[in-house]
Amino acid sequence: MTDNALLPASVDLTAVVAAEPDPLLFATVSGAHLYGFPSRDSDVDLRGVHLLPAEALVGLREPEETRSRMWFEDGVEMDLVTHDLRKFVRLMLRRNGYVLEQLLSPLVVHTGAAHRELAALAPGVITRHHAHHYRGFAGTQWRLYAKNRELKPLLYTFRVLLTGIHLMRTGEIQADLPTLYDEVGLGPDYLPGLIEVKAAAEHGPAPVDPGRAEADIEALHIRLDEAQAASKLPDAPTAYDALHDFVVRARLGN
Repeated sequence: MTDNALLPASVDLTAVVAAEPDPLLFATVSGAHLYGFPSRDSDVDLRGVHLLPAEALVGLREPEETRSRMWFEDGVEMDLVTHDLRKFVRLMLRRNGYVLEQLLSPLVVHTGAAHRELAALAPGVITRHHAHHYRGFAGTQWRLYAKNRELKPLLYTFRVLLTGIHLMRTGEIQADLPTLYDEVGLGPDYLPGLIEVKAAAEHGPAPVDPGRAEADIEALHIRLDEAQAASKLPDAPTAYDALHDFVVRARLGN
């Protein structure tokens, strides 16, 4: 389990995972904790993969491929979403950066050999078209910021654009905004200050001139377009057969 000091010490995340009705291949922390800008009152977003028994997929009843629940534990809002392995792998094959970030999150609550094998296959699904995922996500968050001028959607906009640019350049998933700024050298100079403000409160206005923010976001969109055009990533996943074999073996317990 992760020892990240930003996670609430009062919540036993291992116990939360152990209470799930079907075995979990993995569970990780996503959301603001993964992105590097949690506040003291941020909820805890747990994401993972459960493994349905074979009879749940071959019988007459509709399988519970996605499970989602929200609750409060010791005053902390918890948000748990898991997908059955087959659905999760299909999402991986659909240029979905969100599930790759969950799979490769360094904030690990539960893991095992299957998790490690699946993570090792992740590079084989990354394509140049993952830029579309991050471009679209950025557009959604920017529209939220334009409506309410709040800091949270602005940080999300910066985060997904920088993650997309880095992915197109390197083929590697990096979701932590401070790392993207400090080590990768991406983002405007006022970004660390915005992260500090977000740490104090989950919601509030963005202390930055909207015109400057818009210009910086537009510049990052251009850099994402350029990075995609220059990317050496393939046009299609290369790990389909290996992922198919993995799902079959995991389901049958081989």
